[in-house]
Amino acid sequence: MSGTGKKRGRLVADKRYPAAKPAAGKRKTSKPAAKKTAPARKPAGRKPAARKTTRRRTRRTKRKFNPIVGFFLGVFGWILRMMWRIGWRVAAVVGVMVGAGVFYYYSTLPSVEQLVDGRVRGSVILLDRDNRRFASRGDLFGGIVTANTVSPHLKNAVIATEDKRFYGHFGLSPRGVASAIKINLAAGRGPLSGNGGSTLTQQTAKLLCLGKPFDPKAWDTEKAYEDDCRQGSLWRKIKEAVYALALETKYSKDDILTIYLNRAFLGAGARGFEAAAQRYFGKSASDVNPAEAAMLAGLLKAPTRYAPTNNLQRSQDRALTVLKLMEEQGYLTSAQAAQARENPAVLSKAAQARAGGYFADWVMSSGPSFFTKDTTEDVIIRTTLDPRIQRAAEDALSYIFETKVSAGSKAQAAIIVMSADGAVRAMVGGRQTKVSGAFNRATQALRQTGSTFKPFVYAAALDLGYSPNDYVMDGPLTINIPGSGPWTPKNYGGKYYGRVTLTEALMRSLNTATVRISESVGRDAVRAVATGFGIREDLAAGPALALGASESTLIEMTGAYAGILNGGRSVTPYGLIELRLQGDSEPVMKQEGGYGERVISEQAARGLTYMMNQVVERGTGRRARIDGWQLAGKTGTTQKARDAWFIGFSADYVTGIWMGYDDNTPLKGVTGGGLPASIWNETMVRVLDGIEPKPLPMIKPAPPAPVEPVLQPQSTGRDDVAEQLLRDVLENIFDGGR
Repeated sequence: MSGTGKKRGRLVADKRYPAAKPAAGKRKTSKPAAKKTAPARKPAGRKPAARKTTRRRTRRTKRKFNPIVGFFLGVFGWILRMMWRIGWRVAAVVGVMVGAGVFYYYSTLPSVEQLVDGRVRGSVILLDRDNRRFASRGDLFGGIVTANTVSPHLKNAVIATEDKRFYGHFGLSPRGVASAIKINLAAGRGPLSGNGGSTLTQQTAKLLCLGKPFDPKAWDTEKAYEDDCRQGSLWRKIKEAVYALALETKYSKDDILTIYLNRAFLGAGARGFEAAAQRYFGKSASDVNPAEAAMLAGLLKAPTRYAPTNNLQRSQDRALTVLKLMEEQGYLTSAQAAQARENPAVLSKAAQARAGGYFADWVMSSGPSFFTKDTTEDVIIRTTLDPRIQRAAEDALSYIFETKVSAGSKAQAAIIVMSADGAVRAMVGGRQTKVSGAFNRATQALRQTGSTFKPFVYAAALDLGYSPNDYVMDGPLTINIPGSGPWTPKNYGGKYYGRVTLTEALMRSLNTATVRISESVGRDAVRAVATGFGIREDLAAGPALALGASESTLIEMTGAYAGILNGGRSVTPYGLIELRLQGDSEPVMKQEGGYGERVISEQAARGLTYMMNQVVERGTGRRARIDGWQLAGKTGTTQKARDAWFIGFSADYVTGIWMGYDDNTPLKGVTGGGLPASIWNETMVRVLDGIEPKPLPMIKPAPPAPVEPVLQPQSTGRDDVAEQLLRDVLENIFDGGR
């Protein structure tokens, strides 16, 4: 067939599908229909090779770069690929480590009940004589509150202030951290300095010190331990984050909030919101209103700075910020917020007492340290404090300094009021009465006693048989002191009264007469009486002993005068009546009273009381008089008027006043019979208000017999020039004395 020479026709594939038949009734056209070639079916999931080639060429065309740019892009791509390869491996390792850390902390976490009270120290609650709480010390824990039992306003205030997304995060808040870093950088600080962006869970982790308890062997003080817990290093923050994740895994959100509410420090020794609510407002944390809740939540930023007992106005200003946050976040309506702003929180009466001031400090120092400042137990101490008398003393001091002392004066004063058995009813250790931990001039300041020492000289004489109406010579006197030479005391004002009774000598506070009595009865006898009554400091060895050259504290001197009032028995001033552990019914310590041994006879004490009554009625202490009352006392002014005293008593109370400068600057125009007597008068007018007047326990002596003085003057020596010069020098040293 190949050789036929005929031309081959075109090779046409067989028709795979028959042609469609024309519809019935339609005529065939003469022109044949165009043939349609059925498209080839594509294999499933594959693209035609031609298209692939075209696309590759297009990509290659698009990817054509400058060789240099291409080189750097290649290097950059290589770096990215290496970072990815290393990064996911590092992330995996970190994830494993975090998981292991979370598991470890999770396994060490105890029940919630074991974490709510994490105090290292115990608390001390002080009650007044009527068993009403007036002060607290140590770490006060008011009891457990939970997220469900605490006031809703307080719960909302804490969340609004500290962590508004608390119920939405998993323990960490990247958004909060980023915001804190932004704030720190904007303020010119380091990224981790200042705001930390910590969640409530992280703050709880910090309060728990990552589960590490206080160990006295590892930290010298509790403060060092807490500082270590609060350190803000990067590694510490990483550990806190891991611990926070463990907390979120172990406990519910309300459990975590419960731990936080009970462990947070809120100033004035209060640990937890229950203790703080009781400390500042005298109510439970479940009962606080929005204004009080805002003030409590505001303390979290800086507990000591914003404590309302330190600065109430500053605390109220901080509460306004918290109220604004609560309103913005929908926890308070506009009306509730406005009402809270118009009626800010104020302190309770107990909180206004500023933790008991000087008296509470003194009681804490008088008890054993393991039950007071270093206690690990919760202790309750019942005291002798009378709040009414305490207010009387504080008001009297304020009144005198506001009305009778020059503005800007730095002079100080102290007051002690006690009963005849030594029970201290009030104590003011300085002009700033609402303080705690300050220098207490009533118990700590050793000062020369001046003429307030003279009653002990007369007590020795009366105990030896002398009568208040016996005579003594008041006139110039010189005593030769071995090793020192002649000593010549003078009366205040330089006037002498000749023959006087012992009563008149004490009433006028005559120096030469008092020294003659001391020398007559013997200095040892005078020292024995003073020491017996509680003056425990080293007493002067020379004749100046009689004029109060020795030093003592106001509380010792007031206690010694209480011995005169009670009939001659010594007393030990005390403020602690009973000490017991919280929850126990039986006391650990108990004080029945301060009476000690008899020092002088009761008759001598009653005679001396009469003599001291004349000091107030007709002598140097006339400014202390109160109409309708029998009072007794003695003035005292030391050399150069560095100290001014007045100590006296009614039938019920002994009150001591000291006035002076801390740096021994002389007082200007002040003697014991001046401002101290006025402070004493103002104090006792308030103390005795509403009390029925009682007579003093005194014996009025028989009138003096017209006889010669029973105590003869010592030799005055010769008035040569040298001796007169020495007198003038010594006079400057022992000037005054009243």
